[in-house]
Amino acid sequence: MRRVAVVGYANTVFKRRHADKTFARLAYEAVRDALFMAKVRHQQVQEAVYGIYNDLFTHNMMPELHIHYQLGLARKPAVRVTSGGATGGVALRTAWQEVAGGLRDLVLVVGVEKYADLNGVLEMIKAMVYGGDQFFEQMAGVSPAGSYASPAIFHMQRYGTTEEDMARVSVKNHANAERNPDAQAPMRLTVDEVMASPMIIYPYKLLDHCLSSEGACALLLADEDTAVRLTERPVWIKAIGYSTDSGRQAERDGVGDSLLPAVVASAREAYEAAGINDPASDIDVAEVYDSFSGIEIILYEELGFCGRGEGAFRLKEGFFDLGGGLPVNPSGGLIGGEHAVSATGLYQIAEICRQLRGEAGERQVEGARRGLAQCMGGARGAYSCVTVMEVD
Repeated sequence: MRRVAVVGYANTVFKRRHADKTFARLAYEAVRDALFMAKVRHQQVQEAVYGIYNDLFTHNMMPELHIHYQLGLARKPAVRVTSGGATGGVALRTAWQEVAGGLRDLVLVVGVEKYADLNGVLEMIKAMVYGGDQFFEQMAGVSPAGSYASPAIFHMQRYGTTEEDMARVSVKNHANAERNPDAQAPMRLTVDEVMASPMIIYPYKLLDHCLSSEGACALLLADEDTAVRLTERPVWIKAIGYSTDSGRQAERDGVGDSLLPAVVASAREAYEAAGINDPASDIDVAEVYDSFSGIEIILYEELGFCGRGEGAFRLKEGFFDLGGGLPVNPSGGLIGGEHAVSATGLYQIAEICRQLRGEAGERQVEGARRGLAQCMGGARGAYSCVTVMEVD
């Protein structure tokens, strides 16, 4: 396979609602800035891959066609990807395959989310529930949030993790967001303030919960010959691991101690391809899918950043802080930075690019040369995508 690099990237500011912009306009703004960064005209783009998660959010069954035309790319190939919260990562993987396999030399990847025009949060949740198991789990009352609460409860019971431990994730990520000008919810919090916020679903309070955001992110991928012509600082996609699991949680067997088995499988594939033996020391910075505070703690362990049951302890001692041994979510993550579902996986990649190019400003991880991005979607991480990136 050919080497593939990110040569341009950009994102909009993330907000609870962009009331004055359509989903096509949000996509256009991100694409415009990504192309400008790479000094590429839209006519040079050979193909576009769109990450757009939920038709019911936009009330449009084929939104990519409208975006593609308004970007001036009509009659060029376009592919749409939808994989829940993993949509951005899987869209990147799809574009990467096109370039690595030699079919295209320059491919645009776009993730865009526009949901707040729906009639309230209940309509949004209903649109998400349609992705679950309608034959059993929906009838039993399983919700998207519930599927991520159950592993946290198990972790508490087996390893002694506490609600206060989870609150520390929220404190960390909201504080990191203060260093990110594009973040939706920068704030200084205490553990007590997180604990005092309203309960959403045990053990998660409101401030343990990811954000709901609108916004877009665009990346431009190129083969090696094209990349070195366009930029002196390409960020190379070293490996991408991808895994899916049963959409019905009760059917997952043979997973050992793993609470998110698709995450373990996708990380294993990425690590083997990238030659990573010790993730905690081989990776300099990570952006992971902190849909809830307890899930970030579990991800530390599933991704091999620490041992089973050690996540809360390593968090408390500062290992995952900005300035710690392995900073996780210096952007603010989904809890403090953004969660524009379709764009999140791509925005994680853009943030890793900023870190590896030394362009992350106040949230810069010093000396970062290899980074990891992980996103997931579906009931309890039924999709998971892990990307390893590096600079020469």
